[in-house]
Amino acid sequence: MKRIFVAGHRGMVGAAIVRQLQARQDCELITRTHAELDLTDQRATADFFARNRIDEVYLAAARVGGIHANDTYPAEFIHQNLMIATNVIHAAHCADVPRLLFLGSSCIYPRLAEQPMREEALLTGTLEPTNEPYAIAKIAGIKLCESYNRQYGRDYRSVMPTNLYGPHDNFHPQNSHVIPALMRRFDEAVRAGESTVTIWGSGQPMREFLHVDDMAAASVFVMNLPAEKLAQHITPRISHINVGTGIDCSIRQLAETMAKVTGFRGQLQFDTSKPDGTPRKLLDVSRLTALGWRASIELEDGLRETYQWFCKHRQDFRG
Repeated sequence: MKRIFVAGHRGMVGAAIVRQLQARQDCELITRTHAELDLTDQRATADFFARNRIDEVYLAAARVGGIHANDTYPAEFIHQNLMIATNVIHAAHCADVPRLLFLGSSCIYPRLAEQPMREEALLTGTLEPTNEPYAIAKIAGIKLCESYNRQYGRDYRSVMPTNLYGPHDNFHPQNSHVIPALMRRFDEAVRAGESTVTIWGSGQPMREFLHVDDMAAASVFVMNLPAEKLAQHITPRISHINVGTGIDCSIRQLAETMAKVTGFRGQLQFDTSKPDGTPRKLLDVSRLTALGWRASIELEDGLRETYQWFCKHRQDFRG
């Protein structure tokens, strides 16, 4: 049986990947909590790989957050994510792990990249300032995989998801991404009987959203592609693959859908003193489509399912 290490299995993406893999009968899952293994610790990470025979690694561990968190903790975002990527990828190589999948983010692309963003747009322009440290760490992860592939003949792959949402997301009122932040805000407004909900920014930016279960399915799909088939769609220097729906909506449209899902019937107010971030983020997913995978969860259906999960775990998000 394959021994598969899912790094970051308690996070939203890692947990979804575990759910995907648990349905299979041909693998043994290996996981470690942060308390059991600190992936920013080089020696501890190397020792873990040396002691455990690992056949595949899903590198989903990361320090993540929304605009506020990225702007408030830039040093932690760049340092921790660089250390995780460097330690895990190098330790996997030293332990002769055959295959690894690095999970990045669509923020790797330039702020004003041509839309929809193709994989070739990487490193062609200036990054969005509000999450530049995080983006640089993710770019480094991609280039680590490319470099180990080129120099050592490794089969280390990278996927770049669009904005993700779903069960096990971070619903912190300030440090979360747009969907969990809005979902919590709308839920609190409904329960308190408030007549308005305030949304950061103008509501005009366009965003693409992917349910985490779709992301997990795409990750397993890419991990299991035959190397010869994958080689037909990537190059040694453009090795990452976009993962998304290929469909975007405005933040205003997202808020209106969120109101419908949560049952909020009041007014929406947009706080234009808050930053909008990148004007538009839509991925070109033609490469993944050509390989044979498409997203299947519609946004409203995914939001409804996520809200049901949030309501069941509301007591866990009081902070």
